[in-house]
Amino acid sequence: MLALYYLLQLSWGLLQNILGFILWLFISHDECYFYHGAYVKRWHHHSSLALGLFIFYGHHDERILVHEYGHTIQSIILGPFYLLIIGIPSLLWATLPYFKHLRKKKRISYYSLYCERSASKLGRKILGKDAI
Repeated sequence: MLALYYLLQLSWGLLQNILGFILWLFISHDECYFYHGAYVKRWHHHSSLALGLFIFYGHHDERILVHEYGHTIQSIILGPFYLLIIGIPSLLWATLPYFKHLRKKKRISYYSLYCERSASKLGRKILGKDAI
């Protein structure tokens, strides 16, 4: 099963894996390890990010890691469309002041956006662990 995970990531999901690998090379870290086939790098940011099979993890809550792993599964499912359907909307939802203000004002969970909700659901289903 792990071989299929890598085969799909490095073929169908090649674009986000190239971006993840480049980021992997340039990001300082505390530690690196494998998590169900994904490469995890702890970094000094409060946020987390997944690009293909590379996870950049800034938390101490495994539920967020399960969520980020769900993004690696989205990468396999959507392949070259991942960045358009998941990556860009997620990045905008996370970083634009308008959306930050909207979430705070209306008490909307960050994980309520379709791509975030889906990542949590996939992480829970594949790993059998709780996710954010």
